[in-house]
Amino acid sequence: MGAPLVITIIHGSIVDADVDVIVNAANSLGFMGGGVAGAIKRAAGQEVEDDARRQGSTPVGRAVSTSGGATKFKGIIHAPTMPVPGMRIPSANVRRATEAALSLADERGFGSMAFPGMGTGVGGVAPGDAAREMIRAIRIFSADRLRVVVLIDVDSSMVDAWRECLEHDGQEKAT
Repeated sequence: MGAPLVITIIHGSIVDADVDVIVNAANSLGFMGGGVAGAIKRAAGQEVEDDARRQGSTPVGRAVSTSGGATKFKGIIHAPTMPVPGMRIPSANVRRATEAALSLADERGFGSMAFPGMGTGVGGVAPGDAAREMIRAIRIFSADRLRVVVLIDVDSSMVDAWRECLEHDGQEKAT
């Protein structure tokens, strides 16, 4: 059984995270439009979206990885929270996508990864609900190689929601 993951919370852009791999809260078709996906695509290049789309439809609860493209990252994990772009989702999809991303990062041997708020954009999940689902998935995950999870978002309400979820157990590192 692996050691507990170190969780760090940062207010900022995921493309600036100091980690091995970042997570794109994707759709099953691999399209990278606006929001976090758009920011990642602008930083990484069209090749990342093309690679994600070539891998075929990825159901919620599974994840695929691509290169980091033009970024410094060793890879980008695309973890769908929704089957098609632009749909509202239940908060359970956030947990399933988070679990899939954690599993793939660990399987690929990454030591650190960064998540944005999953499902909180067009998915319509409230930051508090997304934070609870994500923290729950991270806490119960048993990693072999993954050691650090960075939760990073430009939305201060998402950052506050993560901090509130971790407030009582002392797991958050200073940010």
